[in-house]
Formats: sequence, structure tokens, C-alpha cells
Amino acid sequence: MIVILLKDVKGSGKAGEVVKVNDGYARNLLIPKGLAKEATEGNVRSLEKQKAIAAEKKAEEKAAAQQLAEKLKELTVSIVTKGGEGGRLFGSITSKDISEALNKQHKINIDKKKFVLENPIKTTGEFFVEVKLYTEVAGAVRVNVSV
Repeated sequence: MIVILLKDVKGSGKAGEVVKVNDGYARNLLIPKGLAKEATEGNVRSLEKQKAIAAEKKAEEKAAAQQLAEKLKELTVSIVTKGGEGGRLFGSITSKDISEALNKQHKINIDKKKFVLENPIKTTGEFFVEVKLYTEVAGAVRVNVSV
């Protein structure tokens, strides 16, 4: 029997695939548990429409992420903190601090997990921090740390 998998099934395939399985396996396990549905013409057409809509949505999200990356290139986030002599900070600037400052100063809300900081910033100066906005789309924001 040919079925459309609704969820990932170990040994059979991933969600959205059209696969051929044994009749008993499909009738007794996959279909009753809601893991698959029979691959009729209507169901296959419906699957194709869903895939097309998902691809279109993905393209829109990627375009929006690219626009945001271009916008971030032009922005500077200023963070004022306490520090000691020689440009050393008391504490450090983390991705959470950068995210909050970006939201407060420019009204752009980006999750702190998307900022790529290998080590927290511990000195004053100007830094470029990479931001992973979407798959294959990254931007950078300028962070100016002063005392």
C-alpha cells in the first residue's frame, strides 16, 4: 500500500514522504495511530499544495532575514557600563546585554541565542558581533562599549 507519512516513522521515512509499505503495517499501525494516510489522488495533491505553501513561506522568511541583515549593518548599539583603568570592564557584556540594548535603542527584537559571541566582551571599544538570523543568512551589528 502506498501511504503519505504524517510524522517521521523509524524505518519507513520522514514526514511528508510518499512511501510504499506492507498493507497490514499500514492498516493496523500507521493509519490508526495517525502516522500516515492513504495516498489517494486528492491527498497527494493536498500534500503538493502544502509543500508549495511551505516553500513560499520559507522564501519570504529568508528575504525578511536578509533585509534585517542589511539594516543591522548600518546600526550601532551603544552600551555604557562600569569599568576600571586601562579599558577593562567590571563584569562583561554578553549577548543578552546586546539583545536588550538593540531592542531598547532601535526597537529590533532579536533573541539572545542568535548572537555569536565566542567570549563575552570585557574591554571598552568598538566590536562587530555576528548575528545568525536564518539558515544561511547572517548579519553583523556594531557594538560600542564605553565607560
